[in-house]
Amino acid sequence: MSGGVPNRSRWARHALRGPRPEAVPVLVARACAIVGLLDIAAGVFPRFRHSRMHTMAEVLPGALGPFAAALSLSTGVLLLLLAHGLRRRKRRAWRAAVALLPAGAVAQFTYRHSPVGALISLALLAPLLIHRDQFRALPDPRSRWRALANFVLMGAGSLALGLVIVSAHPKTLVGDPSLADRITHVLYGLFGFEGPVDYQGNTSWTVAFSLGALGLLTAITTIYLAFRPEHPAARLTEDDEARLRALLDKHGGRDSLGHFALRRDKAVVFSPSGKAAVTYRVVSGVMLASGDPIGDVEAWPGAIERFMDEAQAHSWTPAVMGCSETGGEVWTRETGLDALELGDEAVVDVADFSLAGRAMRNVRQMVKRIERAGYETRVRRVRDLGDAELERVRRAADDWRGTDTERGFSMALGRIGDPTDGDCLIATAHKADAVPGEYGDLKAILHFVPWGTDGVSLDLMRRDRSADPGMNELLIVAALQAAPKFDITRVSLNFAMFRAALARGEKIGAGPVLRAWRGLLVFLSRWFQIESLYKFNAKFQPRWEPRFVVYRASGDLPRIGFAAMQAEGFVNLALPLPRFLRRRRNTARACAHAVGERDVRAA
Repeated sequence: MSGGVPNRSRWARHALRGPRPEAVPVLVARACAIVGLLDIAAGVFPRFRHSRMHTMAEVLPGALGPFAAALSLSTGVLLLLLAHGLRRRKRRAWRAAVALLPAGAVAQFTYRHSPVGALISLALLAPLLIHRDQFRALPDPRSRWRALANFVLMGAGSLALGLVIVSAHPKTLVGDPSLADRITHVLYGLFGFEGPVDYQGNTSWTVAFSLGALGLLTAITTIYLAFRPEHPAARLTEDDEARLRALLDKHGGRDSLGHFALRRDKAVVFSPSGKAAVTYRVVSGVMLASGDPIGDVEAWPGAIERFMDEAQAHSWTPAVMGCSETGGEVWTRETGLDALELGDEAVVDVADFSLAGRAMRNVRQMVKRIERAGYETRVRRVRDLGDAELERVRRAADDWRGTDTERGFSMALGRIGDPTDGDCLIATAHKADAVPGEYGDLKAILHFVPWGTDGVSLDLMRRDRSADPGMNELLIVAALQAAPKFDITRVSLNFAMFRAALARGEKIGAGPVLRAWRGLLVFLSRWFQIESLYKFNAKFQPRWEPRFVVYRASGDLPRIGFAAMQAEGFVNLALPLPRFLRRRRNTARACAHAVGERDVRAA
């Protein structure tokens, strides 16, 4: 066909015509935020009413007496909270704003007898009602952790704003209260009690009502979030997992990240034909897919369109982490999104791998040194391990994890030894002459997931901290040398973020911009192992396969990056359980898993 545009999906055609009509929600959200800030300022600062902004303050929703100051603060805080939801076109935020603004108009007319103030509230309400069809986004998955987060954030914000309120009336203060007295007064006031700070006239009532309103607002929002019905994050159902495995059986050799789509903390959308799928997780309002779509390439556009429909329905920011060059081309063609090279995946062709030669000298020497120290390796399929050994491997992998949270999303399966993952490969290092520990002679573990029928992709690397350095190199070499026995011809190792920039930046003749960019990456490597992963992968002389991030707009990249860091486990906003509770929970889970596996094998 000529032109090409008729073949594009409706998402690509939208992109060609220009941005979708999102201006009204953005403008309404900004208006709510501005009015909220002015409401707070009008309720907190006495001089605000006598400034040049007096005329505007007079017509804002809320009044300015002892009751009105509290009402103004509550209205302002609620409008600020709603602004983000309105910007994302959330239906519930729209309903709350539609209910709040008339209440502010009634309060204006009742307390202030100000018809102009009521009209301003209704004027802000008008675009919400006129453009109500643009506020159709469904709510995000939620859990009761939001209640704790709300209590902490709202409590801190109320304390800070309360200090401003207490200190905003210097002319009516009695004496010179210290900072400790003011903080005490705020804490008492948030719970509805009188504190040690005193004022002249009606100011004491104004401050008391304002602090009480902040405390009540914090309590109400926390209680609401705690007791509303919980909608946990989506999980793969058994049927979804079975359909994905069927697609991987036919097309799993196309992408080394395909098997990671079977993580059970992901959701999935299928193409209308069922021949392709996209798995994803929603993190902080970002709909994160990883790797390429699963299944037949011809059916990818249908799965991608379903993905974009889901993102629009919830007003999530769509993004893809770590797709291949082919995947990036399809995503950008079908959706009008942009792609940016994120880094490179290290892939070793087994037939070309050898420890001989100068380039492999360091690896060769390290492996020989460790073997002389008494270590031996074993490479097996998961289904070939006995129940007792598999349970020992699971517990060791959990206890040897260097962080409190399990890291990984795009290149991590999140489990070891599941009965359905019998084709996974495990390489273990043992030292027979060592003093037997909790895990016997086991000293290190590498876990690989299938990549089609002739490849594996590295999932995790764990080692006993008391073991000699070089365990990972030893096991990778062992896995590569044992690969032909399992008919494996290619092995995918770690992903090296910004690998090209690091490689080019260290070469002679690199420009100042490239050197500066490399210097920043080296600095960030102190926390995120950017350079160390690149150098570790480069030891095995791999070929580099570029991976891309697909995004909607450049302004979304910081948000997508933060969401990806949360998904990968580098940023954890939830409070972790104490270690002894985690050990009990993991032990109970492992016992239940072992019972389930025995039942499966018996069947």
